[in-house]
Amino acid sequence: MTYESELKNRGYAIPERKQGNQRLFEDGVKTGDLIFVSGNAAKVDGVLKYKGIVGDTISLEQAQEAAKIAFLNCLATVHNMTGNLQEIKRIVNIKGFVASTADYIEHPEVMNAVSSLVNDVFGEAGKHSRVTVGVASLPGGTPVEVEMIVEVQ
Repeated sequence: MTYESELKNRGYAIPERKQGNQRLFEDGVKTGDLIFVSGNAAKVDGVLKYKGIVGDTISLEQAQEAAKIAFLNCLATVHNMTGNLQEIKRIVNIKGFVASTADYIEHPEVMNAVSSLVNDVFGEAGKHSRVTVGVASLPGGTPVEVEMIVEVQ
């Protein structure tokens, strides 16, 4: 079974992403066998699904969904760069940034939604290292931003 079909079985799909970056940086950079994917927000069709601060206007459940959407956007970058998610040899590292109130302490729980999905879909290739940090705010008001490093064939 392919990674894309595993995602589909769980109700997820790789979003369509337009090629061509109008920013000062790339969506992803490949060096050797590694792809460094830039930070992605919880955008669906180019629009933020959620805006706000976790622990205030955004619940844990909404933050977890936002994190999964951001992760799927990261996968879309890898798909665009390789043409096929089966090129992924290993999810090496995932970084999650959570815009939260100063007293919020459940940041790992937000990103556990992503780690669980990665482990379920990618199996051994999904065993990754992870960083999760809380921040005061994120670009555009997204509650979660995700970036990752993947090893490809």
